[in-house]
Amino acid sequence: MPLAPHQFWQTVYPEGTFDAAPAEGFRDLYPAVLPNGRQIALPVRILPGDGSRAVASMIVNQASFTVEDALSDAMAAHARAYAPDVVIGVPTLGLPLANGVARRLGHERMVALGTSKKFWYSEDLSEPMSSITSPDHAKRLYLDPRMLPLLQGKRVLVVDDVISSGTSMLAVLRLLRTAGIEPVAAVFAMLQGDNWRAVIGGHDASLVSRIHGAIASPRLSHGGSGAWFPARA
Repeated sequence: MPLAPHQFWQTVYPEGTFDAAPAEGFRDLYPAVLPNGRQIALPVRILPGDGSRAVASMIVNQASFTVEDALSDAMAAHARAYAPDVVIGVPTLGLPLANGVARRLGHERMVALGTSKKFWYSEDLSEPMSSITSPDHAKRLYLDPRMLPLLQGKRVLVVDDVISSGTSMLAVLRLLRTAGIEPVAAVFAMLQGDNWRAVIGGHDASLVSRIHGAIASPRLSHGGSGAWFPARA
C-alpha cells in the first residue's frame, strides 16, 4: 500500500495491514506496531552520510490526533507501573506527548524543559543537547528553577518523542542529576534502534530496563535495489 508523503503518521491501521517483516525488505514505509497489534505507517528516511543507513521517522507534530492519542495511551500504560508523581516533557516534540500522558495519569499539570533561555533561568541548570535528526544544531536544554519544588523528592517520569542515539536523553539525565533528580522511568513514543542502550547505560545502567516505548523501529541498512533491512549493528 504506497502512501503519499502527507499520509504518513495519519492513521492507526488494523493489525496485519502491513507485512511487519517482508522477505524482500522495506521500501519507503516501515509499519510500527502498537502493543495492541495495530500499526502506524512510518516513512523510511536515509541518514546523512554514504546513503547506506536509514531510520523509520516519527514526527509527532505532523501526526493526526488519532495517532497522537494512540501513542499517548500506550505510553501512559507503561507509565502507570511506576506511579509517577510528576511528568517531565522534553522539547520540542515530547511536550504534547507529556501533556497527553500526564492527563491520562490524572495529573493536573506536567513540567516542561525548555530550549529558549528566559532571563530568570540559570546556566547552572542547563545542558548542551543535540539529536540524530539535528546533529549539527546543538542547543541548550534548561530547567526552570521555579519548577524545582515540583520535582525534588518526587517520583519523576521523563517523556519524549523518540530515543535513538541516546544523546538527547543523556542531556536530560545530566540536567536532572544536577538538580538532584533521578527519574523513576522514561517513556517514549518510539524506541529507534538500540544504540541508545549503551549511552544511557553508561550514565545509569539500572535505568535502561525502565525505558519504554509505545512503538519501536530498527535502524535500517541498504540491501540493494531500494530495499532496507534491519541493521545488525
